[in-house]
Amino acid sequence: MKNSFGTSVSVTLFGESHGPEIGAVIDGLAPGLPVDESFIAAQLTLRRPAGKISTARQEADSFRIVSGVFEGRTTGTPLAILIPNEDTRSGDYQRGPARPGHADLTAFAKYHGFEDYRGGGHFSGRVTAALVAAGAIVISALRVKGILIGTHIARCAGIDDAAFGEDPATDIEKLNSLPFAVLDETRGEQMRAAIESAAAQGDSVGGVLETAVTGLPAGVGEPWFDTVEGVLSHALFSVPAVKGVSFGDGFALADMAGSAANDPIRMKDGRPVTETNRNGGVNGGVTNGMPLLFRCAVKPTPSVSPEQRTVNPLTGEETLLSIKGRHDPAIVHRARVVVDSVTALALCDLLALRFGTDWLAK
Repeated sequence: MKNSFGTSVSVTLFGESHGPEIGAVIDGLAPGLPVDESFIAAQLTLRRPAGKISTARQEADSFRIVSGVFEGRTTGTPLAILIPNEDTRSGDYQRGPARPGHADLTAFAKYHGFEDYRGGGHFSGRVTAALVAAGAIVISALRVKGILIGTHIARCAGIDDAAFGEDPATDIEKLNSLPFAVLDETRGEQMRAAIESAAAQGDSVGGVLETAVTGLPAGVGEPWFDTVEGVLSHALFSVPAVKGVSFGDGFALADMAGSAANDPIRMKDGRPVTETNRNGGVNGGVTNGMPLLFRCAVKPTPSVSPEQRTVNPLTGEETLLSIKGRHDPAIVHRARVVVDSVTALALCDLLALRFGTDWLAK
C-alpha cells in the first residue's frame, strides 16, 4: 500500500478527511532552500472554499512544519508538514450504502471495511491541502530558477475561457493572484453563475484545467518509461476527480495531418525554438525548451442531492441514496492550485534526476 510519489525528491501523504490531522513528508529536498510560510498560507487560501460555488466546510489550514526546516531554510532532511482538521461534522456520514462516483466501494474492497469512511477518509480531496503546502515550498524554489507554473479554468460547465497567449509567462503572473483563475473575467462570471445554478439544484458541474510551465530547460525527462508526460500524468491522476490528461493539442492531434501536427523549428536568440507548440513542449518524452502545456479533465463533484441507485457493501442489498452534508457544486476552481503543486513536485523530481538534488539550491 503506497502513498508516496517520486524518486530523488519524494512526497508522502497521510491522514483522513475527519481524522485529527493530515500532512505530507517531502524527502530529498536540497538543503538551503528558503521556506516562506506566508506563501504557503497564500497557496492554501487558493484551495480553500469560498462563497456559493464551494462547500460550507471551512478549515483554517493552520499548518505546522515540524521537521526539515531550521532558521527559515530547508535542512536537507525529511520535511514534515501537519495540518489539523478543525471543521468536521462526522455525523453527516454513516457506514452503509456506497456513494456513487466516490471511492466508498473501492475503499471497502481494498481495506476490507477497516477504512475511515467519514468524508471519504484518505481518499478525500481534503488531503490535497497537504499537497498544496508541500508544493508551495517547491514552487518558490522553481521560481528562483526562472521556472513558472500557472493554471487556468479552460472550461467549466461547458463555458470556455480565453486561451493562453503566445508567451504564457505573463498570463501565469496574473493567474497566480486570482482566487478564480480565468483569463477572461466575463467568461469567469458566466462559469460562476453556472456553478451556482447547479448548486441550487443540488447538482454539480465539472471542467478542464490548462497548465503552462515556462522556463524549463531542454533535455529533461527520459525517452521511455519516465517521459515527462508519463511522470506528470502519474502525479496528476492522484488529484481527486482528474479523469484525463493531455499534452499540447492532445487528442486533436489525432485528426491532423502530420504536416499540421508538427511544430516547425527555427533559431531565435541563439537557440532553437518551435513556431507553434502543438506538442506541448515535449518531444520523445523530453522537454524541448518551449513552454510545457497540458490539460486535466476534472469530473463533476460526485456528491449530489438527486436520488441515485447504489448498493450497501455490508449487506449486498440494492438501495436508493440521496447524499446529504456539505459539498462542492464544483471543484475545478479549487483544484487548480492542487494541479500547480503536483506539477511542481513532479518537475522537482525530474530536474533532480537530470541535474542532481542540489540543483535547485545552486
